[in-house]
Amino acid sequence: MTSEQPGRVRFLTVAEVAEVMRVSKMTVYRLLHSGEMPAVRVGRSFRVPQDALDHYLATARLDLVEPEAEGDEGPRAGRLSS
Repeated sequence: MTSEQPGRVRFLTVAEVAEVMRVSKMTVYRLLHSGEMPAVRVGRSFRVPQDALDHYLATARLDLVEPEAEGDEGPRAGRLSS
């Protein structure tokens, strides 16, 4: 059984967002400060609405890095961007 009530927004800490995205907290702070991910400021802390995180992840796309050497089978690294 869950403690969430229908219609209520769930807010996540920066640490929780970082854990879900498997990135550092500094990466999340960069997203917040750049405006790429919305958040609510509570005192000196940020809280990210669950919906905002879901939207960011759903609309992020993978920018593929082109292979450097001829004969490379495909992209070696990628980066998510929105």
